[in-house]
Amino acid sequence: MNNSQNGSRAYLFSIVLVAVLGGLLFGYDTAVISGAEKGLQAFFLGAKDFVYTDTIHGITSSSALLGCIIGSALSGFFASYFGRKRSLAIAGVFFFLSALGSYCPEFMLFEHGTPSASLLVAFNIYRILGGIGVGLASAICPMYIAEVAPSDMRGTLVSWNQFAIIFGQLVVYFVNFMILGEHTQPVIEKISETIYQVSNASDQWTITVGWRYMFGSEAFVAGIFTILVCLVPESPRYLALTGRDEKALDVLSRINGYEKARVILSQIKSTTEVKSEKLFSFGVMVIFVGVMLSVFQQAVGINAVLYYAPRIFESMGMSDPMMNTVYMGIVNITFTLVAVFTVEKLGRKPLLIWGSIGMAAGAMGVAISNLVDGVNPIIPVVSIMVYSASFMFSWGPICWVLIAEIFPNTIRSAAVAIAVAFQWIFNFIVSSTFVPMYNMSLGDMGDRFGHMFAYALYGVICIVAAWFVYTLVPETKGKTLEDMTNLWRNRK
Repeated sequence: MNNSQNGSRAYLFSIVLVAVLGGLLFGYDTAVISGAEKGLQAFFLGAKDFVYTDTIHGITSSSALLGCIIGSALSGFFASYFGRKRSLAIAGVFFFLSALGSYCPEFMLFEHGTPSASLLVAFNIYRILGGIGVGLASAICPMYIAEVAPSDMRGTLVSWNQFAIIFGQLVVYFVNFMILGEHTQPVIEKISETIYQVSNASDQWTITVGWRYMFGSEAFVAGIFTILVCLVPESPRYLALTGRDEKALDVLSRINGYEKARVILSQIKSTTEVKSEKLFSFGVMVIFVGVMLSVFQQAVGINAVLYYAPRIFESMGMSDPMMNTVYMGIVNITFTLVAVFTVEKLGRKPLLIWGSIGMAAGAMGVAISNLVDGVNPIIPVVSIMVYSASFMFSWGPICWVLIAEIFPNTIRSAAVAIAVAFQWIFNFIVSSTFVPMYNMSLGDMGDRFGHMFAYALYGVICIVAAWFVYTLVPETKGKTLEDMTNLWRNRK
């Protein structure tokens, strides 16, 4: 038993640091496609046994999200029966296998470098496998952090998970940029409404090798995470839920000090005596709010921007779209830190509301730019940056904070699984529909109609999201996880 009176912040930060590596992998895996998708498209356009259309490419680029839906839906089962720690280790294994499989989907089954329908299926299976890892990590990492963190630091520490997600995206933007080096992205030519071909002037290295290195680079990070997560303790709240009170008290003591740990354990036990409470024991509203937080986080359209950033900047007339993607990553990191350092001071609701308004302004700026001929490209680029930055100090981190803390202890695993599953369902819907919607043509406007329509739609959804937060989402700043039980019982 650790008898320290004050606990160890260094110990707390060390285990949180390992947990947020899961968030970094989450960001890395979901954003790696941004640099690889054009090379991947050019590769499969060379297939002889099927036609690789815009729709197929949209689904392929988003296929990992199908795994995210599966992983997040299963996260409640994994978290409850294997524990938070072992579930994160399992997620790390999925990340690792997916990275290697996506690097070489032909492994032992197909001729290397020959695109085919069967190879496309194999590639998507590997991406889905990685998505399962993302789905598990996306639900369990913030849950684990929330369950080990003191109440006065919980919002900040869970926000660091979002910082890690965005940092993972920035890292992979740099990695993709470095892998591309002196090479160039392939030139894709549209020859009909749904058919494309690769220009003969395209850089063949990018088509045959470049995208493989981008996907394979994730294996290094995944291996490190899987090893380190085996060294952290299990969540004390999970230990208490499974009757291992001595171990729970030991972990709580090392974080909070012995006397405070005894009080916290007593509070935990008072809300976990009934381990079999049904999902709707606290009413429908708590599940509805959690689900809609997830839905709005994706329906505002942010991942369409993150996944297809180079393509979007290229369509805006920027000469170096990959470098602009790196700049956007730096902006995203900076504004995520705004949330990290203000979430416990300003609260969850104000950040969500102001972020929604900022996103709406940025999205509408892009939409309006596409209504006017001859607009300087810097205007839609700045609008995109405003849109992205506003998400990063609001819906990006704060949604995860709320999902991790808003549910009562006895239903947290199942409720988080449902909420996060809805997040990935809507992530897939947004991401797989973005390219066809973005490329829609109408009359004299041509493709600019699709550009305008997509961002106008996202802007409207941002306004609705602000209204939802203002009217239905409770403020949880300063409340313990055990306080959530009384909050929702009183709202029934």
